[in-house]
Amino acid sequence: MADPSEDPFAEAAIQKAARSIREGQLVAFPTETVYGLGADATNADAVAAIYAAKERPSFNPLIIHVASVEAAEQLVVFDDRAIALAEANWPGALTLVLPRRDDCPVSLLAGAGLDTLAIRVPAHAFASRFLQAAAVPIAAPSANKSGTVSPTIAEHVRESLGAAVDMILDDGACSIGLESTIIDLTTDIPTLLRAGGVTMELLERQIGEIQPAANNDETPKAPGMLSRHYATRIPLRMAATHLEDGEALLAFGGRTLGSAPAVCNLSRGGDLKEAAANLFDMMRQLDRPEYTGIAVMEIPETGLGRAINDRLKRASQ
Repeated sequence: MADPSEDPFAEAAIQKAARSIREGQLVAFPTETVYGLGADATNADAVAAIYAAKERPSFNPLIIHVASVEAAEQLVVFDDRAIALAEANWPGALTLVLPRRDDCPVSLLAGAGLDTLAIRVPAHAFASRFLQAAAVPIAAPSANKSGTVSPTIAEHVRESLGAAVDMILDDGACSIGLESTIIDLTTDIPTLLRAGGVTMELLERQIGEIQPAANNDETPKAPGMLSRHYATRIPLRMAATHLEDGEALLAFGGRTLGSAPAVCNLSRGGDLKEAAANLFDMMRQLDRPEYTGIAVMEIPETGLGRAINDRLKRASQ
């Protein structure tokens, strides 16, 4: 990951992107998780442009990105659990759902009208510099059409959104390649709303018990909770032990299931971190009309495997 402060061309691009944000335009930018489609979170018109560009249901809230814990504290109310998680994991791939402050300037549309906000501080040099330069909270879901595979390189953004995005900051491939973990801290027991780049096992060591959340297609409290999400255009079949005629294979580990017209292996060595980084790109590679579907080999339901299986399950609905 480059340091934009040492590259005058990158710094100039960041300053241009920051001006675009303040003018109400949409800017796609890299984070350690996936590329985000950013807009000034305090500008309701700009936030509406995100929903329009993504063709996203307006009731699905957006994650608010800020440059620091101090900036987050201007928007939401922290309790002891939030402070502990922020100190341990920010900057990083963890989003916290917390109560909005009464004077919070973030558009209600960005939070889908809820009295809570999903917020995080990304651990990415370009994203950090961009957020500092913009000097406003930035609402940013993944930079792709709603319900489709998330973008992990700038080209994915161009393919999915085209002219709907005003500017793209390009810093190559995302290091994690999987969205952030989302924890709701407005419940008595913290609730896992989405598995992601920080494992639940680690978080439970930090704050104790975390309960799972049921999907709620009517009033989700965070992104990625709709039951059909991350969808491929052709059928996707999980935990496959054989190949159907014409199926492409999304493999994992050192074995395959026979002869497929196309094969992508998430990690030949069975590394879940590598698998997470490859997931969306490989799903895109296999999502072609010449195949009858995508057969996915079993992924262990541990650590990042839980987040990978969550995405695959939503894509297979």
